[in-house]
Amino acid sequence: MEVIKTKFEGLFILKPRVFEDKRGYFFESYNKNLLEKSNIFYNFVQDNQSSSSYGVIRGLHYQIGDYAQTKLIRVFKGKILDVVVDLRKNSETFGQHLSIELSEENKTQFLIPKGFAHGFSVLSQHAEVFYKCDNFYNPSSERALKYNEPKLNIDWKIPPENHIISDKDMKNPNFDDCVKI
Repeated sequence: MEVIKTKFEGLFILKPRVFEDKRGYFFESYNKNLLEKSNIFYNFVQDNQSSSSYGVIRGLHYQIGDYAQTKLIRVFKGKILDVVVDLRKNSETFGQHLSIELSEENKTQFLIPKGFAHGFSVLSQHAEVFYKCDNFYNPSSERALKYNEPKLNIDWKIPPENHIISDKDMKNPNFDDCVKI
């Protein structure tokens, strides 16, 4: 597995080695020892999976306090644009965002540390997203940031008329009003 650093401290892109032949393919999607050799130490305790159709935008979500979560994101089916926003007040990249396409074809994963808001848009007709968390979900620690915050100017790669947003996410605060970490 190739571990790729980004300009954001602690945020990594993981590209597995895929072995293909006439039967199909095989790849190792997670190896704790390999990550630890790259000085990445997490103990994942919860797995989550979502299913969404084209145009769905989920997020931008994050957790605070004792229930903050590091997430390891990957796509089983389809293609998404995965987006993070750095909300760590003391970070050199505070307030900046990064997006990456994750798909069943590229099998790339996104390792998102605590302190980032996270969301994604579905670029294919259907997508199934799987992610590991290093902490258990606690509803009282959940926070969010408006997906279409003008200060961030995120291009979700979905025409606005095709956006499908939950009622909950439509009420998320803007960047100036969200909780920073």
